[in-house]
Amino acid sequence: MRANNVLGLVFSNAYDAALPELTNLRTMGSVPFGGRYRLIDFALSNMVNCGIAKVGIITKSNYQSLMDHVGSGKPWDLSRKNDGMFILPPFSSNESAGMYDNRIEALKGKMRFIVRSREEYIILCDCNVICNLDFNELFKEHSKSGADITIAYRHGKAPDLPDLLSFSTGDGGRITEAVTGGGQDCEADYSLNIYLMRKSLLERLINEAAGMHMDNFERDIIQRNIETLKIHGFEEKGFVRVLNGLKSYYDANMELLDTAKRNMLFSKKRPVLTKLRDEMPVIYGLGSKAKNSLIADGCIIDGEVENSILFRGARVRKGASVKNSIIMQGTYIGENVRLDSVVIDKSTVIKPGKSLCGDENYPVYIGKEIII
Repeated sequence: MRANNVLGLVFSNAYDAALPELTNLRTMGSVPFGGRYRLIDFALSNMVNCGIAKVGIITKSNYQSLMDHVGSGKPWDLSRKNDGMFILPPFSSNESAGMYDNRIEALKGKMRFIVRSREEYIILCDCNVICNLDFNELFKEHSKSGADITIAYRHGKAPDLPDLLSFSTGDGGRITEAVTGGGQDCEADYSLNIYLMRKSLLERLINEAAGMHMDNFERDIIQRNIETLKIHGFEEKGFVRVLNGLKSYYDANMELLDTAKRNMLFSKKRPVLTKLRDEMPVIYGLGSKAKNSLIADGCIIDGEVENSILFRGARVRKGASVKNSIIMQGTYIGENVRLDSVVIDKSTVIKPGKSLCGDENYPVYIGKEIII
């Protein structure tokens, strides 16, 4: 299987409801992560690093910031005369129903784009999964097994997400039974919602499901066809985090402060690409302190920063203390402010002398462009 014979589809809004604090004004795909990235960067980088040349991004709502970030696709080498990146908004002349409510409706609404694509295979991805997966290995396993559908999965305690697919595999990696719904106390093999199959098979399955008014991709397409189709699993053993709430988002960011885990995710062989910005280097003022933190370019640090992640353009004034926190782009932290276990969204202002304290199990969230 050649990567340039695979069409990539990314669901930018999947599981928005799982992270309402950060997706109220943006899609899941455009949620900031790790000081300089957006969540969609991982899905796009996984695709282009293996050689996929055509990617469609399925949007639903609040996708202005997503369009600003991905632009023409140039950072991922997807700005091309032929193929490249395609933004697929929820409305077109063929979609009389308008906005879609589920994955089956979304795929049915984009069937013209799928059918007209010349690629033989298709791979589907969500944006709430943070991983650096070698799709070439996935392609090899799919061809070797002769599977109709291959699903990337992780072994461990399944995140609490609606319709999350957990399954059992038999000899040769074939999935023998599957259930939906995460959050179980026991460990299991759970889907990363990365599906690889022939494009013609997806077209048939979606048309059949839509014709029968089915509305759940995992239950009505995957689970329903366990016995009739050869569905295999592909285990990803590297750094994988599935976001299902603010706590999981906070934890995934904080784990990047561990050098070993950070190196697992950001591999030199498979770089995570993102939108480039020409910013000045970090400026550290006299008497400032920074310890065990990720501080992006464009920041100005006059106070103290410890065990924290600061995005581009954040400013910490003299006498301020920022610990165990995530400070997003353009945020201003005034003099003598105390922050601990706080997630602060973009362009927020914390006036001098304020004190905000959460806990690593219950981080405090401050919304975008709020003044405190």
